Formats: sequence, structure tokens, C-alpha cells
Amino acid sequence: MKQTLPEKLNRLFRAPPLTRTRILLALAIAVAADGLQLFFGPLGWVLVDQLIDGVAMILVSWVIGFHVLFLPTFVVELVPVLEDLPTWTACVAAVIALRRREKNLPPAE
Repeated sequence: MKQTLPEKLNRLFRAPPLTRTRILLALAIAVAADGLQLFFGPLGWVLVDQLIDGVAMILVSWVIGFHVLFLPTFVVELVPVLEDLPTWTACVAAVIALRRREKNLPPAE
């Protein structure tokens, strides 16, 4: 049975179930990304910050699934002063909270 493109994309972007391990791993990736950017400081913006952001977005999306909030976080990280804020950590925490809330909502009728 051949899958259509929308079915493939739906499967690709489907969020895996949130487990304690996935949550801790996603938060660890986000904290590590923010910590590395703070460690490199202004020098990192020239050299490695965009690489750290790209890797963080890919890894976090792989662990807890893609969420649209990752896109503005990635863009905010391109701004030199704002990239020192723990934006990845805050974004991952927000996505986890949203996904937990969605799971606890009763189904719409």
C-alpha cells in the first residue's frame, strides 16, 4: 500500500508520546544549547551559534516531535543580544506543557 504525501508528512510530524525520558532528554538538549551559547558569548555568534541552534531544533524535534513554536525560537536566536536568553529551554518547557494540556483535554464532540 503506497502512502500519499500528506500521509507521509503527517507521520513525519506526528508527536511521539511524552514519556519521562523524552521530557528529560529534550530539556537536557535545550539547557545544553543555551549553556553552550552563553559559554561562547559574542564570539559564538560569529562562529557556532547558528549551528548550535540548528542542531538543538533538530534534536528536540526528534525527541518530542516538531512544534510550530520551535520556528520563532530559532529566529529569535539569530538576534545577537537575545540569543543569550534561555530561549530553547523556555520553548521546550512551553511545548511540553502544551502537549500535556492537549492530552488532558476531553475530546471535542
